[in-house]
Amino acid sequence: MRPILVLLLSAFVLVSCNRQPDTRPNILFILVDDLGKEWVSAYGAEDIETPNVDRLAASGMKFENAYVMPQCTPTRLSFMTGQYPYRHGWVNHWDVPRWGGGCSYDWNRNPSLARVMKNAGYATAVAGKWQVNDFRVQPNAMVDIGFDEYCMWTGGEGGNPPSDIRYWDPYIHTKEGSRTHTGVYGPDVFADFLIEFIESNQDGPFFAYFPMVLTHTPFVTTPDDLDASTDLEKHKAMVRYTDKILGRFMNAFDELGIRDNTIIIWAADNGTENSITGARNGRNVRGEKSNMVEPGLCVPFVVSAPGLVPQGVTTDALTDVTDLLPTFAELAGGELQPGYVYDGISIADLLLGEADDSSRSWILGMGGKNEAKLTDDGVENRFVFRDRVLREKRFKLYVSTDRKAEKLVDVIADPEEKTNLIGSSDPDVKAALARLVPLIDTFPERDNDPIYDPLPPRPWDVPITAKSEVWKE
Repeated sequence: MRPILVLLLSAFVLVSCNRQPDTRPNILFILVDDLGKEWVSAYGAEDIETPNVDRLAASGMKFENAYVMPQCTPTRLSFMTGQYPYRHGWVNHWDVPRWGGGCSYDWNRNPSLARVMKNAGYATAVAGKWQVNDFRVQPNAMVDIGFDEYCMWTGGEGGNPPSDIRYWDPYIHTKEGSRTHTGVYGPDVFADFLIEFIESNQDGPFFAYFPMVLTHTPFVTTPDDLDASTDLEKHKAMVRYTDKILGRFMNAFDELGIRDNTIIIWAADNGTENSITGARNGRNVRGEKSNMVEPGLCVPFVVSAPGLVPQGVTTDALTDVTDLLPTFAELAGGELQPGYVYDGISIADLLLGEADDSSRSWILGMGGKNEAKLTDDGVENRFVFRDRVLREKRFKLYVSTDRKAEKLVDVIADPEEKTNLIGSSDPDVKAALARLVPLIDTFPERDNDPIYDPLPPRPWDVPITAKSEVWKE
């Protein structure tokens, strides 16, 4: 053997023997679509059993005061950017593949959690629902955003009816392109993909993001409940299947021996579909998706990693969806992308049992019924200043589109939020108003519209003129 080769091999063996294993935690974030607490038995739901979520909660930390936005796109972009909608501009839902308009989640103009994790040395993957890029125009968007691997429902693409399907015979985009997967159930395809990614990267660290298509409408049967007929029966079947998929991941981690060092966060993007009502803790709770009452904003949020996160804990700590980017960055030893303002605050110390509370004194929700339009200038929000709510542990302030405090409620004493306490002489109420009302002036006078460099016109789009502006509601 040549002397130089012997030296190189010796050096490699020496480095390999001295290399320390990477003990940073793996992270799996599961984001369920349209599911309120009234459909999770760990939160007191009475019309359903979710044994795997219950098991996750028993082995970890259950949050009572975790906020998202009341609609899909604002929540998901707040997760990816660590910013509130008034800052990243996706104040309302905008279905990019369907409505187009040159709009997209622009990784050159916005922060990206996936890039933060990838730059920190994590293997990254995503599977499920996206809807903020049109893969016909940007086929490599997911890699550019920072995901090594991906398997995505495209979202309904304008002019392409098969793409509407996310459940049975789903239309899915991967590195091989977009096509219908005949004879299979979409949620299984996405779960299989991520479990295979996890198995291939079990030595870690990895970051896997699972934005589920369940339990969003249309209401459909599942492989376990093929005879479900009514919308309510199908909804329950979809919730049970959502729970079953979580169990698959938990069992896979146990089998791989990585459960103790893998942080699972299981949450929802907003409340339940309005047509569905469930019983929780003795009360009937209507689905409040798109509304800023608590069942629309305050979602199930469970964190577990038996070797890292305290077990069997229920916390009233405040957190919202913007906190996940800085939290994951801290857990990964990563750095936030420079040049951006972030609204999120890391809760890593809380998750690891090194703090008893978060450092937040309030959380925010904004963007109710969908009201955005496509103009010659691109996608624009209907309101200059969108209504929003500011929430403490007890009190919640509603702020109107004219930047006025219009309602204060005690969410503990008045869970249906019927009594407006503004004008009350109660000293606790006065103190809450003194804390919350001044926050209104800290917000920009004008919310941003989505921030992106316009994409070229798509040949299938209908031209938009000043006379054909349409609110997407």
